[in-house]
Amino acid sequence: MSIQGRIESDYIVAYKAKDTVRLAVLRHLKTAAKNREVELLRPLTDDDLLDLVSRQLKQRKDSIEQYEKHGRDDLAAVEKAELAVLLDYMPKPLSDAELAEAIERLVAETGAQGPKDMGKVMAALTLGFKGRYDGKKASEAVRSRLSS
Repeated sequence: MSIQGRIESDYIVAYKAKDTVRLAVLRHLKTAAKNREVELLRPLTDDDLLDLVSRQLKQRKDSIEQYEKHGRDDLAAVEKAELAVLLDYMPKPLSDAELAEAIERLVAETGAQGPKDMGKVMAALTLGFKGRYDGKKASEAVRSRLSS
């Protein structure tokens, strides 16, 4: 089932179950998807939807950080609940070992020699494992691998 189909069916289930948090998150996600579809003038692919979900995740994480920084644990808890719902729509993340293995393989495949070739490795990583790794962690791992 496509991500969009899953979102639609989960929305109906959440509506019937009166799951307000899931319903709000899915409603917001559907609206963002529709807006993106209008922007692109074409139906969204699963990759487009993964990008949308990733952006939503990043927004939630930033909000949680800001709320906790300013002592608003009540609002941070709401954002954490919404974050958990969004995580259900992302592919299984790579473990640290899998990420290191993928980086090693991609460094060999791209022929990367040093830090100046970091972009090649990151681009290849994105193509192969989009949405399955933390960008900051991957960037640090690639930089450390290419520096050695």
